Order: sequence, then structure tokens, then C-alpha cells
Amino acid sequence: MNPPLSSQVVVVTGAARGIGALMARRLSAQGAKVALVGLEPAELKAVAAECGPHASAWEADVTDLEALSAVARQIQDRYGRIDTVVANAGIAIGGPLLDSDHRAFTRVIEVNLLGSVATARAFLPALTESRGYLLQIASLAALTPAPLMSAYCASKAGVEAFAHALRAEVAHRGVRVGVGYLSWTDTDMVRGADQDTVLKQMRARLPWPANKTYPLGPAVDRLIAGIARRSVHVYAQAWLRGMQPVRWLVPSVVALGGRRDMARLEPELRATADQRLRPVGAGGEADTAARSTGTLPGEPAAGRVDGTAD
Repeated sequence: MNPPLSSQVVVVTGAARGIGALMARRLSAQGAKVALVGLEPAELKAVAAECGPHASAWEADVTDLEALSAVARQIQDRYGRIDTVVANAGIAIGGPLLDSDHRAFTRVIEVNLLGSVATARAFLPALTESRGYLLQIASLAALTPAPLMSAYCASKAGVEAFAHALRAEVAHRGVRVGVGYLSWTDTDMVRGADQDTVLKQMRARLPWPANKTYPLGPAVDRLIAGIARRSVHVYAQAWLRGMQPVRWLVPSVVALGGRRDMARLEPELRATADQRLRPVGAGGEADTAARSTGTLPGEPAAGRVDGTAD
């Protein structure tokens, strides 16, 4: 039987804002002790204060394994155990591959994929002791490739595959691993992407229900319900479950529509290419966009936007 949330210590990365922050608030409302990890100390402390006296804020870069491992040990020392870890931190850039800055593209992979790997490495010793649960936040982007979002799609497909492989490695130790999927959810990340005219047009042309923006609260509630069950798959929007049986068909369908849409939008994409040298979103961790990815030489400052969704 899974332990009740009220008895658990839960770590959430990318918890300064967006999905991570709301998840921490709602977990604490159910009695969990929450440890918020990120790179915006003031925002983390503010969220932790809202979560009550048993919450704490910890500054750490998810791409820095040494620092993250030290924080994991400190959290375990403070609470005596760690029962659940939610690997939520991430960022995104948008635009054609050939117009993107290669260093910015690489940073998306570094933060989203390698940051998730570092999170697992840092916290698995504690989760092994508690026979705990790791929830890796993925995305609709893991199921459906999207033109203009190749870095984000690659990173989220990567974390999905990583989590599935890791599940088989650690199951005999009593650790369970789940993958959380979200469609477009009402966060700063999605609102930031919609400020880009071309990205907004591309999203609007997606078939229903993938073209909708979904409210944040119900999505977080579904993720928390999955944590309580220690589910293998957690779907923040119920219809995402139906994508699994047909995901093999989706790339071909997207390629057919994308060829037409990209030909139509290419002049506008070229005209606005200089605006896409910076991250358009951060999944639960706007601080990662600003500091973990860094402001790359010659590019504008990273956008302060978040919310792990597409």
C-alpha cells in the first residue's frame, strides 16, 4: 500500500512558479512536507512560506550534479527521509532549427534531459532507502513531434525514454518511476509562446483537443492524484491517455500538415528569426532559463516564463 501524502516528504524541482509552485502548495495542503528546489531564492522562499512551516526552499541548478546531490543530502538530513521526487524543471525555445542558436538549442537538452538525469542521480539514494517514487514530467511533446519545437520535443521524448528505462533498473529496489504528460496548460510558458505570432498560428492549426489551452489547477490535481497512486503514467489532461495507442501514426500526420504550414509561414519565420535566439519558456523554472541556461553571448536575456507544458 502506498503511504498517504500526509506522511510524505516530497521534493519538487522547478518549484519557483508555474506547475511546480502550485503542486507544492497543493501537496502541502494535503499534509505533505515539501522541499522546493530551484534557482530563484526569493520566489522559492515565498512559495515555501505559503506552504507552511514544514516547507523549505533550496537553491540548486538541476544541471549541477554536485550541488544537487548536496541539496538532496541536506533535505534528507532535515526531514529524515525523502518519499517522492518530482522532476519538473525545464525550458523551451521555439523556431526553425536552422534559425536557432545552437548553444541555446543545446541548453534545452542540457536542462530538460540531462537535468532530469542529474535529478535522478542525486535523489535515488534517498528514494531507495524509503522505497519511494520519482515522477518525471514529460509532455505531449514526447508523444507528438511539433514543427518549430524540435529541441523541446527531443528533450521530452528523451526524458520519457529515460524514465521508462530507469523504472526497470530500480524496480527491484522498491523504487517506482512514473511519467507525467501535459498538453498546453495555462502557464507563463504557454502565454509566452503565444506572444510569438507564428508559434501561435501553428498551435491554432493543431487538431482538437491539442489546440486548446487547459487550466492549470485541474492539471496539477491530476498530477498529484498520480503521485498518490505512484502511477506509471499520469495524464494531466484525460484525453492524452488516448494518444498512446496511436502515437506511432502521429509523426506521419504531423509531417503532412507541417509541410504545407511551413511553406506558408516560412517568409514570416525568416523575417522574425532574430527574435528566436532566446528561450520562450521554462517548465516550472523560469530561473533555469535565466541562469541555468545562461544568457548566451550576443542574444537577448532569457524570457521569464514557465510552466511545463507545450
